[in-house]
Amino acid sequence: MNEKLMKLKPYYAQKVWGGDFLSRVKGRKKSDPIGELLEVSILKDSPSSYNDCPLYELFNENEITYCVKFIETTQNLSVQVHPGDEYAKEVENSRGKAECWLILEANPGEGIYLGLKDGVSKERFTEAIEKKEELNELMNFYPVKKGDFFFVPPGSIHAIGKGVLLLEVQQSCGVTYRVWDWNRLDLNGKPRELHIKKAMDVINFDPNFNTKRFFQYSDKGFSETHEYEMATHQDFSFKMVEGKKSEKIKVELNKRGRPTAIICLKGIVQIHRGNDSAKLSEYMTVLCPKGDQPDVMDLDVLSSECFLAVIH
Repeated sequence: MNEKLMKLKPYYAQKVWGGDFLSRVKGRKKSDPIGELLEVSILKDSPSSYNDCPLYELFNENEITYCVKFIETTQNLSVQVHPGDEYAKEVENSRGKAECWLILEANPGEGIYLGLKDGVSKERFTEAIEKKEELNELMNFYPVKKGDFFFVPPGSIHAIGKGVLLLEVQQSCGVTYRVWDWNRLDLNGKPRELHIKKAMDVINFDPNFNTKRFFQYSDKGFSETHEYEMATHQDFSFKMVEGKKSEKIKVELNKRGRPTAIICLKGIVQIHRGNDSAKLSEYMTVLCPKGDQPDVMDLDVLSSECFLAVIH
């Protein structure tokens, strides 16, 4: 790619549990509920685009190994789990799906379901499925607030609760195994498909892998530290960059050659790379291919403060 700075258009994913905030911040007319904005995605069924060209036509799966999305919930998401690399390759011909969440906003008292409560065995969980019990009762619930961060490895059962807005960074994989969907109907009035057998193959029931500490919980997502690492994985890295008005910030591109995504979460910045320049305001994304352009970008902070998510 010869482009230096690529302003991307997200894919709008309609969800029965979505809302209208993500549409409004993009200046989109009222539509069916939007649950996800896929800001950086080469997934064939939900690609982001550049100049009306799907991103998967410009980059392959070895170049962009991650996916970045905003998620807005007005209802609980399904109780679900994702496979790891080995299982996903064998069964789905896909990479696995590790993901992480940065909470942007949350209604008071709302939160996420993540991991199983202490003492919940595979046998007890299977029994609950067979008896059609409410599976959230067997899961840990964490009330959340702006700045909270969780890393969700494959095999971790989870459900994002209602009233939450977050940024998700994940491996580039669309495989989700739904275990329970709150006895809800989809947009067509039908129950959504469940994937019980596959889910039971991959859920990690080890108590050591179902704790808040294991999920790398942090509440430092919007701390006033210039640059700080949120997550590191073989297929993505995620750091936050903070700046004050009139400050000049330098952002390095990925040394492995993967394109770097910059997502503005608060404020306004002007990005400079070589002779190219782009203004980035809240909920906008720029993708920066490595190419033969400078490996460092200069950013001018135009607002009183800015917070940027930088994904490699």
